[in-house]
Amino acid sequence: MLTGADREPGRPAVVEALPDGRLHTVTYRELASRTHDYAERLAPLGLDVGDRVILEADTSADSVAMLLACSTLGLPFVPVSPETPVGRIARIATLADPALFLTTDNTCRTELPAGVGSGRFGPSGIEVWQRPAMRVRQRRAVVETDPAYIIFTSGTTGRPKGVVMTQRGIVSYLRMLINDSDIAPDERIATTAPLQFDLSLFDIGLALGSLACAVPVPRDLLRWPRRFLRFLADAEVTQVNGVPSVWRQVLRHEPDALARLDKLRATLFSGEEFPLADLRHLQKLRPGIKVLNSFGHTECMSCSLTPVPNPLPPDTTRLSIGNPHPGSEGMLMDADGNLIEEPGVTGELYLRSPAMFAGYWDDPEATAAAQVPDPLNPRSGQLVFRTGDLAFRGTGGELYYCGRTDSQVQIRGNRVELGDIESRLAEHPAVTAATALVAPNAADEPVLCAFVATRTREPEIDAQQIRAFCAAHLPAYMVPEEVRFLTELPLTQNGKVDRAALRARV
Repeated sequence: MLTGADREPGRPAVVEALPDGRLHTVTYRELASRTHDYAERLAPLGLDVGDRVILEADTSADSVAMLLACSTLGLPFVPVSPETPVGRIARIATLADPALFLTTDNTCRTELPAGVGSGRFGPSGIEVWQRPAMRVRQRRAVVETDPAYIIFTSGTTGRPKGVVMTQRGIVSYLRMLINDSDIAPDERIATTAPLQFDLSLFDIGLALGSLACAVPVPRDLLRWPRRFLRFLADAEVTQVNGVPSVWRQVLRHEPDALARLDKLRATLFSGEEFPLADLRHLQKLRPGIKVLNSFGHTECMSCSLTPVPNPLPPDTTRLSIGNPHPGSEGMLMDADGNLIEEPGVTGELYLRSPAMFAGYWDDPEATAAAQVPDPLNPRSGQLVFRTGDLAFRGTGGELYYCGRTDSQVQIRGNRVELGDIESRLAEHPAVTAATALVAPNAADEPVLCAFVATRTREPEIDAQQIRAFCAAHLPAYMVPEEVRFLTELPLTQNGKVDRAALRARV
């Protein structure tokens, strides 16, 4: 990703906001130099190839340089957001068994397991507070099958699930993506996702791999439409990448300012469906804007990149997710393991890809459930990714997403297992049973709801207490927006929680 340091050393690589609000440009030469300096400072710490490094940071030139430095040394990085609750970070640190924890903050805000080193990184370099425990180096070189990073997502059992991506996997994916994207070197790509969300790595790789410029949007600006648009204008952003919800408040409160954003030529969305009314409004305000639908999974970064028609035909009721990137292939299979080729027939999506993840960290059972023998040629030994997504083909062979086979949902672009939330709710001493689900509110926006049954003789608890209990260990996007209390949860004839009945109460 740093070939630009040799080909175009003076070209902007990252444009970022300083603490005082001024914009600062980091060139490809400067980014390469910072990466080299970080690697030089990490090398004497005695870390071996494969040792994990947790990076608690927002997206910035420093964090980009640090993740590149870790990759250079073969140290899988584990990104976490500064907004992540202490309890959640502590859990990830226990699961990942890292050698080093680095933060951009002045203090390390979580209790770390014994032997884990800690420190701070920033423009002045790395400040080591506690050296990692001594270890015996067993590796001599970094190879392309080594892990590059681990992204911890929500898990079905309340245990965060670590998706391990290899060096070869991410390089293979970025080659497919860049060939499929046609990004010009003069583009400035705004990234709105937190560093712990793989969409941020997607944005960084797309920009730097295309000799373009990455523009991290400060997290606090996303709540203020006018300030967000002013930042995009000042940074001369040409493309905005993020979940569709980053546009919701802009379209409602600052449509005229959006219409004047004349350098904005494209937007790429991922993580959730783009409401068609909002999409049509965006196309009306910015005629000719290119809208790209990126569909996919943390296990392979993404599956497909599909241009949205502009203008959107009036009879459109859902957007196509197209077909997988050239170099990979998708298959639809029925419940009996047969290939579905007919249009309009729903099946589960299986994916062949050179960018498939290595597995789930320390979870061979979950890995074996997701990486399965090729159903069309099981004797080959080839493994494919069983995505858990349901889809059907249109008459032109294009794919349309239509749900999941499990309890996984998308909340503001983040992958969430409802079982993870339910496990946390069940830990509350007053709760006897709990169910989480997503339902639309009055504005037809998805809302995360929790239905809770409590002990009849327990002291009275309220929704605020339940939300605070969740927030102590779950990231903000996994905290239920609505909490309803019931004497007991309704059940189906089979004894399962009747989610349809609960959804009707929202």
